[in-house]
Amino acid sequence: MRAARCAGPSRWDGPPRFVALGDSLTEGVGDPVGDGWRGWAALLADGLTGTPASFTNLAVSGSQTRDVLERQLPAALELRPDLVSAVVGVNDTLRCTFDIQAVAARLDQVYAALTEQGAVLLTACLPDPGAMLGLPGALAHPLARRQRAVNTVVHALSDRYGALHLHACEGDWITDRALWSADRLHPGERGHRQLALRFHALLAEHGLATGPAPSPEPEFPAPTTSASLWWLATAGTGWVARRCTDLLPQLLTLAADELRHRARGTSARLDLRASAAVSAALAALSVAEQPDAA
Repeated sequence: MRAARCAGPSRWDGPPRFVALGDSLTEGVGDPVGDGWRGWAALLADGLTGTPASFTNLAVSGSQTRDVLERQLPAALELRPDLVSAVVGVNDTLRCTFDIQAVAARLDQVYAALTEQGAVLLTACLPDPGAMLGLPGALAHPLARRQRAVNTVVHALSDRYGALHLHACEGDWITDRALWSADRLHPGERGHRQLALRFHALLAEHGLATGPAPSPEPEFPAPTTSASLWWLATAGTGWVARRCTDLLPQLLTLAADELRHRARGTSARLDLRASAAVSAALAALSVAEQPDAA
């Protein structure tokens, strides 16, 4: 867990306005309550102060950085939040249109707009989906490389904008199957509670969470094996199918390239190429900030 400097207030004047942006992770997929999802952000909102925060969850399953910038950000700015979370990027890595420079530019705009309003910004880096799904190396490595690129950008921009950043891309919580739902990509209730606890601790370090920390213990029994299999066979299959239609052709091409480089002993070139793309993306943002730049 890493924290950058906090640019917001030392504590809230009253119950804060908390707005959550992002994708299925923040929407709460994996933590069902009634006919919908709850998730880590809702759990965190209840413990920010002695009374529940005013909480709005704008996250939508499947969202990419473009969706957060174009759809969720305007709604968030209208709400003028005191605290806002922006956790997104995994879905970008699962698309054939992945472009780290575009991802960096969008996140830069989102972070800038929110912090310019004076909101305290929460961010997080996340584990790569290939490892979570247990894909073979030739398929997993390209996704891991993409997720590392996104995480590097998130780290750099979180520092630039004084975000409170949660380093959640590695650690015991990733390998503990009890914390994850049947699809292996979304936390279960225990996992969402762990995220809420970690964000709560991060805010408490800066005097911004004075209410009770979320309980690590689940409120509901874990889904049975049959229920988990049924979810995978219905909603889960649809989730995978939608992404495979878009990503799979390119992923197979990336895997073939991975195997060719491995056979030649030049796999390091792929990592260097990815690192260079990240450096170029961040450099482009720095140049764009200079008003006299040609």
